[in-house]
Amino acid sequence: MTNLSAISVTKPFQVALIGYGNAGRIFHAPLISGVPGLHLAVVCSSKAQDVLAHWPQVEVVATPSEVFSNPSIDLVVIATGNESHYPLAREALLAGKHVVVDKPCAVTLAQTEDLLQLAQAQGLVLTVFQNRRWDADFLALQQVIDSGVLGRIVHFESHFDRYRPVVPDRWREQDLPGSGLWFDLGAHLVDQCLQLFGAPDDIHLDVACQRDGAQVNDYFHAQLRYPKRHPGLRVLLHGSALVPLVGPRFVVHGTQGSFVKYGLDVQEDALKSGGRPQWGAESSWGRDPQIGSVTVQTDTGPVQTNAPDICGNYLGFYAQLCAHLSGSAGQPAVTPAQVYSAMQLLTLGEQSAWQGNTLAVAPR
Repeated sequence: MTNLSAISVTKPFQVALIGYGNAGRIFHAPLISGVPGLHLAVVCSSKAQDVLAHWPQVEVVATPSEVFSNPSIDLVVIATGNESHYPLAREALLAGKHVVVDKPCAVTLAQTEDLLQLAQAQGLVLTVFQNRRWDADFLALQQVIDSGVLGRIVHFESHFDRYRPVVPDRWREQDLPGSGLWFDLGAHLVDQCLQLFGAPDDIHLDVACQRDGAQVNDYFHAQLRYPKRHPGLRVLLHGSALVPLVGPRFVVHGTQGSFVKYGLDVQEDALKSGGRPQWGAESSWGRDPQIGSVTVQTDTGPVQTNAPDICGNYLGFYAQLCAHLSGSAGQPAVTPAQVYSAMQLLTLGEQSAWQGNTLAVAPR
């Protein structure tokens, strides 16, 4: 991760957060505040009392236009409903602000392309918050795969399953563009898959509404194939809100060994409990109590060892962005090409589910 001690920031970048629902309150506000060089200056929310109870030093405004017209704001973070991402991000870019959008970038690929082109024309950053690149288990898995100990990867299975049988009353569960589990948790799994293997050659997605009263998909199962780049590889991305007995988070098989991991990363629960991590602080933040296992076949039989014990750190996203804005890093962690690729797979998957077909992924 980026070494902030090497970043020269004479004046902290002033950050405005639009939206103080779960994403803004649980993730963005504490993570922004935990990175030296970033200052959470303004929050746009209709819940001023809630914001000030947590962040008494910030200015609370009622409308996004008050953020965009504020000349002191350098960076706007959009943590609102998916359908609002595009118009808000576009207005922020036109106002001369760098922009972070909570995943997914928008609800269509055309909207995402327009934002990326506008950001490039304006000379500004447009990036998407993909915090689960900094999950402890994903960082460990990357290290295991990169070491070559598993051999050539032939099967990658990534699950994000939960047991939430009652449909909550929130926008993500309503029949709106960009709602549903595929655009929610699927966005995490797609981004992690792209980090490991790059863009697939094709995708097939199955979705369903399984809970009583579900208006949008609360189950997805995607298969991605890589005949050109990784012959024989099958990638399965799976998510469900109706799994009483949750199985492994990752199952990975290679020609020489396997990686298996149970349990979700602990950082989300820590943030929900009020945790406020600080970049560079010595602590056990992000340490996973359930380390994955690596099993390698040898001449004398299978040998099982623990996967690397790596702490997760969601602050890495904002640390890298701060480094980029200060000139200490070449790119933000989530680059424009990666923003495009993730949105391409999400929207192609959506189209595949509608049509019931396997769809080719066109190279950009």
